[in-house]
Amino acid sequence: MKSLLVTLFAALLPLTSLAADTAAVPKTAHPMKIGIIGTGEIGGALARHWAAAGHQLLISSRHPEQLQALARELGPNVQTGTPREAAAFGDVVMLAVPYGSTPQVGRDYAAELKCKVVLDAGNPYPSRDGEMAVRDRQRGTGVASAEYLPGTRLVRAFNAINSGPLERQAFEKPERLGIPLAADDPAAMKIAEQLVSDAGFDPVPVGKLSRAREFDYGTPVYVRGMTAAELRKALGIK
Repeated sequence: MKSLLVTLFAALLPLTSLAADTAAVPKTAHPMKIGIIGTGEIGGALARHWAAAGHQLLISSRHPEQLQALARELGPNVQTGTPREAAAFGDVVMLAVPYGSTPQVGRDYAAELKCKVVLDAGNPYPSRDGEMAVRDRQRGTGVASAEYLPGTRLVRAFNAINSGPLERQAFEKPERLGIPLAADDPAAMKIAEQLVSDAGFDPVPVGKLSRAREFDYGTPVYVRGMTAAELRKALGIK
């Protein structure tokens, strides 16, 4: 009997730890409706953090039925749907798709995304995305994404962090990891700052979209796991 109880207790430990971790996440003061287009490693990690913070989410993929187990795990404030449904649902839309898909997202869901805050985490890789990746790295992804997603209130966000730290290092102590941001719309920037904070990281506003190239792939701060203070120093931000 004692052995059985020990086995049961051991089996429950991961669930207890998960419940404790979720309970420790501060609830947001301003819950939002967030649509996530592309619920892979980046989108999935953010879904976990934002669901725990109390935001309403619609997570999506081309095969939404494959996300049902994740939605059940994350709780009643999370539902699944198609990318178009996510674009329509969210007051804020998190775009976490391969960068080569960004132009098609902008064309296909232009009506649903119009005037919405869109957080763009994509990075162009020539080996995956072809010639457009070479061109867009040269001109900077903030400028390129703005061209592909016209009519949106675009913010470059969560592109300079790998999925592992994004998933496991939220609310890091003694200092949180910093997330650099760029946007032309000041109000959209403020919303992005709140969502970065709600996810357990420190927002670091860098400037307009033209400055997003300062934290693009290959820059000294890209996926370096810096704190906000370290990022500000590296980027020359007071």
